[in-house]
Formats: sequence, C-alpha cells, structure tokens
Amino acid sequence: MIGPNGAGKTTIIKLMMNLIGKDGGEIKVFGKDNIEHEEKIKSRIGFVYDEPNFYDDLKLNELKSVVALFYKEWSDTKFAELVEKFELPLKKRFKKLSHGFKMKFWLAIALSHNADLIILDEPTAGLDPVFRRELLDHLSGIIQDENKSVLFSTHITSDLERIADYIIFIMNGKIVFSTTKDEILEKWGIVKTGDEILVEKNKELFKGVKKSSYGIEALTFDINEAQKRFNSSCVIEKATLEDIMFFMKKGELNANSI
Repeated sequence: MIGPNGAGKTTIIKLMMNLIGKDGGEIKVFGKDNIEHEEKIKSRIGFVYDEPNFYDDLKLNELKSVVALFYKEWSDTKFAELVEKFELPLKKRFKKLSHGFKMKFWLAIALSHNADLIILDEPTAGLDPVFRRELLDHLSGIIQDENKSVLFSTHITSDLERIADYIIFIMNGKIVFSTTKDEILEKWGIVKTGDEILVEKNKELFKGVKKSSYGIEALTFDINEAQKRFNSSCVIEKATLEDIMFFMKKGELNANSI
C-alpha cells in the first residue's frame, strides 16, 4: 500500500485494528466484522507500526513474556530463532535500544505467533540497508505460503518492487488503483518529449506531467498505446513505483488540466 504522506494509509490500518472509530460503513477482516470478532481477528494478526511502543523500563525478555500470553499460537522456538537472527539483547531494557533494534524486537514479536496476516506500517524506516534486506527476504519467505498474507505500507517503494504481489495506491483518501505489481511495472511508463504532445486528444493517456525548459516528462498508464501513438518522436521508459507516486502527487499537470 503506497501513497504520499496524509493519503490515508495509516488511517486504514488503524481502522482495521479498531484503534480509531469509523464514521460509517463496515470493515471485515478474514470475512468477519472487525469489531464484533475483534479478539479472534487480532489473535491471527501480527502488526508492526512505524513507532514501536512498549513499556520502556521492562527488559526484552520480560516484554516477551507479557505479550506471549495474548496468543494461543505463540512459539517460543520461533521467537528464539528470530532473537538469534536479529541479534536481540534480551536482558537490555527497551528504552536503551536504538530505533533499529526496537523495530527488530517488534518484528520478532509479530512473527512469533503463527499469524495469518502480517500488517507492517513503515517497518523499514530507520533500519540499516543490511537488515532491511534480511527483513524483505524473510517476508518473501512468508508469502510463499498461500494461506498467509502481508500488508506492507511504506514510502520506500524499492522494497515493494522486491517482494509485493499487488499494489494499492492511495491518494487523498481514495484508491487510485489496485492491481498486480507486474501489471503496473509493465504498463506504466514515462514519456519524454516536447510539449507538442499536450493536446486534447492525448489527454486521457497521461496521469501527470512535469514541464521543464527541455520539454516534458509525462506519466502514462498505457505504455503500449503511447509507443503506437508517438512512434519514434519521443523517448518512453518504464515507470517505477517511485515515478508513479511523484507524478501523481507532484506533477505540474494532471489528466484533467492538460
């Protein structure tokens, strides 16, 4: 799940977890109402938010003992494996940890009770590149099990390009698109050329345009049609998820203003 700051990603996650109240509608997780079946639903979810919050004065082994009581599927063996893998200092107080180690501990907790859904809200922010890579490899292994899912909300789009199956792009509280990652990377592109292509008949082909003294760069959701329409008169490159986020949010023009 991607989108600029304030798009609504964290709000969606908090609504799913019943941490904030909804104004209307219904929310279902595992096909069940998220409030009526809250305890059962949360027992099947492992969650990690961008700011880890535990009792600061407790040691990690003490925190683990408290949290483990809430999960029938808790595995001390799995937790021990993750402690060794993440090199967690169990006898150290939580408040003494760096941000990176706090996140590692929360991840170990989230992954130690056989959860069917892992919810991660900006989990790699502040982590060093080596551990980010290890985390992504670990998550990739989890989603090989078709009975388990990971909802990953992040601004680091390169992380999603490594492991995601589906991309949901949210802006201003609304879904812009929800489709497979492969389809996005295959069909979306950047058209680089002069501004002569910014005419009415091409309006529907672009989702964002950036102008400069050298010409324009335009985001298209149909790279094949752009290649047919403009032939060799411009350069067309495949768009990254970061490109899509930038042009949809920061492009000087959008499809409705061309």
